[in-house]
Amino acid sequence: MHENPNTTDSTMPATWHRPEFQGREKELIHLAAGAKLAGVTRSAVSNWAARHADFPKLVLETGPRTRRTKYVVKDEFIAFAERRGSMVTLRKTPSPHRPGAVIDAAHLEHCERQVARLRDLEIRRAAELAKTRRALKTARARLAEAQATARAR
Repeated sequence: MHENPNTTDSTMPATWHRPEFQGREKELIHLAAGAKLAGVTRSAVSNWAARHADFPKLVLETGPRTRRTKYVVKDEFIAFAERRGSMVTLRKTPSPHRPGAVIDAAHLEHCERQVARLRDLEIRRAAELAKTRRALKTARARLAEAQATARAR
């Protein structure tokens, strides 16, 4: 359903760093929701990710390259936050963000962009092909003239 996670195309809706979690999106949490859950700022979570080797490994990134939403395994995030002593309270209500729905919407948007891009490419290529065929017809006519002239001499 999703593209190769090793591809870095900016139009790609999802980059899977740990593809074993595909289909298990309910086990994931995005970093902003994790910050809220742990009772810290998003900056604190960014700092943890940059400074601590034991920070949970990214599972998934969605969205355009300039503004990626990053997901980790929720249980791993909670365990890390508890080790840091930052877990204020464990909220019982689920995050309003649903990674599966986000991924599906991004994938749909990606597919629509791909179809539009390929349709435009088809139109351009068809015009180029018509131009090439006209040039080939002209070149063949000139060749025939040159051959006739060469035979006449």
